[in-house]
Amino acid sequence: MSSPVSGAVSGPVSEAVHRRRWAILGVLMFSVLIVVLDNSILNVAMKTIAQPAPTGLGASQSELEWAINSYTLVFAGLLFTAGLLGDRIGRKKVLLFGMLVFGIGSVLAAVSGSPGELVAFRALMGLGGAFVMPATLAILMNVFEREEQAKAIGIWAGAVGLAIAIGPITGGVLLEHFWWGSVFLVNVPIVVVAVLAMALLVPDSRDPRPGRVDAKGVLLSVAGLVLLVYGIIKGGQLADFADTEVLLTAGAGLLLLAAFVLHEKRSDHPALDMRYFRNPAFSAAVAAIALVFFALMGVTFFSVFYMQSVRGYSPLAAGLLLLPLAVAQMVFAPRARLVVERFGAKAVCTVGLTLVGAAMAGFLLLDRDTPLWVLEVIYFVMGTAMAHVMPPATVSIMQALPREKAGSGSAVNNTFRQVGGSLGVAVLGSLLSATYRASVEDDLQRVPPEARHAAGESIEGTLALAEKLGPAGRALVDPAKSAFIDAMHVTVVCAAAVALVGALVVAIWLPGKPAESEAGSGGPEGTGGGAEGDAGAGGDRAAAGSGGGPR
Repeated sequence: MSSPVSGAVSGPVSEAVHRRRWAILGVLMFSVLIVVLDNSILNVAMKTIAQPAPTGLGASQSELEWAINSYTLVFAGLLFTAGLLGDRIGRKKVLLFGMLVFGIGSVLAAVSGSPGELVAFRALMGLGGAFVMPATLAILMNVFEREEQAKAIGIWAGAVGLAIAIGPITGGVLLEHFWWGSVFLVNVPIVVVAVLAMALLVPDSRDPRPGRVDAKGVLLSVAGLVLLVYGIIKGGQLADFADTEVLLTAGAGLLLLAAFVLHEKRSDHPALDMRYFRNPAFSAAVAAIALVFFALMGVTFFSVFYMQSVRGYSPLAAGLLLLPLAVAQMVFAPRARLVVERFGAKAVCTVGLTLVGAAMAGFLLLDRDTPLWVLEVIYFVMGTAMAHVMPPATVSIMQALPREKAGSGSAVNNTFRQVGGSLGVAVLGSLLSATYRASVEDDLQRVPPEARHAAGESIEGTLALAEKLGPAGRALVDPAKSAFIDAMHVTVVCAAAVALVGALVVAIWLPGKPAESEAGSGGPEGTGGGAEGDAGAGGDRAAAGSGGGPR
């Protein structure tokens, strides 16, 4: 086997699997689509779920937040463990288990009778999602040979971007015709079709030499990630990251993750070989993914309020306005490999992250009456930039690891993406909330003191109070919208700065385009896999024989 920091070791793909590889990718895209879409689709249903029965569940603001966050908490906490289990017991088994649990959780969430039940069943959906995401990318790496992996990952990344964008559209259409539970029940037929197709088409694969179970490492990773993500979520809810509960939980999570790293470095059978992070192709790409999702998820979070609360568009119309983001992802993500082949992953990712920062800064052009075409251009640029960052960064991560460790690599990729996105929503959301409160504070002096705090939390809180006060509350509407615009402008500057930090990280540490002689030997562009890794891969192929299936 090649060293952990050289090129990926690849076993040959059987002819039968090779023939149906694109059909397998289509099935995997369905599973990714519903897991990612489910998070964005729920945001549209929040107002309806907050209404009293029978229209909704009468959920409070805190209960609504936990309906979203319970999914995120379980999903992020178990991603790494789920990837390890896939490598050990078989990725197809783990994928089928995750899809079934996700489908059951969707049915139960749709028929929830109380906000507490909805929170619990969303957590169950998070459990299923955690087993789906790492398995899809790991199976992809074992179904496609190295020369086609970049194209397949581009299509996979396009599906992720599409799901983020079409979630609000789907949710808006469903809520116009059905009850709030339909946003969960829509998952069920997709799950049924996908599970049947997986059983028939998807081959199983696993690490042929998994070694002993690193139980201590697994427990440390789960506990550390859960506590860290909980602290991030709580800090975002309170808009105060100096709160004692936030500091204790997030701090404990970081300490446990530090203990996990130390344990893994000393273990003779680590759950995650820390030597992978010595490879710049791996570590720089992981950092880029975390930073770009920090900026993206934070901006996506507040742009919904801009479109609905400031501009007055319906959930469906606001969702349709995101179409340029989805179209750009669909068009450019599968083709990003062509640009990488010409210029190298370092150059493409650096330019892509710089464009992400520029698109974030573009929100500074938006006001209460800015023409919509400006917003659409910003979304298109953002989607195009993302499409040239995520596929090459993901390829860099996955090809830096041996193929039999694909589950672990996929889990690391998804864990950093999820933690980065959670931090983006929490930190940028807190900055937005704090800046908004400071801007609108003087205008809220005229309202009763007991209502002042809730009204200052968000533009939704202020507008809800204005509606409750009737004609007397109309004087709050214009100041609230102006205060939100000011807060949004402050927040996007921070988001743009984070994206530019990502560009700097990539420009410094991600390997550049290999020399022609090295490229000719089969080393992947921008992955750090030189001749040594490919020699190891070739040796393994020869030893495995031509009839071996995916590992």
